[in-house]
Amino acid sequence: MTSLTPEYRALIEASPFCVLATAGEGGLDATPRGDPAGFVDVLDDRTLLMPDRRGNNRIDSLLNVVRDPRVGLLFFVPGVNETLRLNGRARITADAGLLERYAMDGKTPRTALVITIEAVYFQCSRALHRSKLWDASLHRIRTELPSPGQMLKGAQASFDAATYDAALDARQKSTLY
Repeated sequence: MTSLTPEYRALIEASPFCVLATAGEGGLDATPRGDPAGFVDVLDDRTLLMPDRRGNNRIDSLLNVVRDPRVGLLFFVPGVNETLRLNGRARITADAGLLERYAMDGKTPRTALVITIEAVYFQCSRALHRSKLWDASLHRIRTELPSPGQMLKGAQASFDAATYDAALDARQKSTLY
């Protein structure tokens, strides 16, 4: 299918999280994207608009889109095992009129992706059933796994993981938008 049905649109509008896949000179890139449900706007049955929020200060996806506009999106809705898969072509916009709808905490993203749909379909629920992703009884305690600082230290031995982790919550709150 090359355009949204009302049912597909409902999944996008209910989704607070998706994974954006791009391709470029350095290979493939898949990045998480999230905001309150409906953060990806449906402009029409073949066009989506997605804000480019602050992240880890890398612009891999944007650079890839400039070089190769092909993108893939995988939308998730908490508690729902079916996902929505979408392939298309993206372009970057800095149109203030389009971006103003995404203002949060007084901050507007610098850019957004305008995505033209080429293929869209729902993905069956087997993978999420098998993984039991939404089963809260299986959720891990964060301290059972390496912290973000520890992961960065693993890549760079001189990295100060303790200082990084100590400031992480405050830093994320102050730079969320």
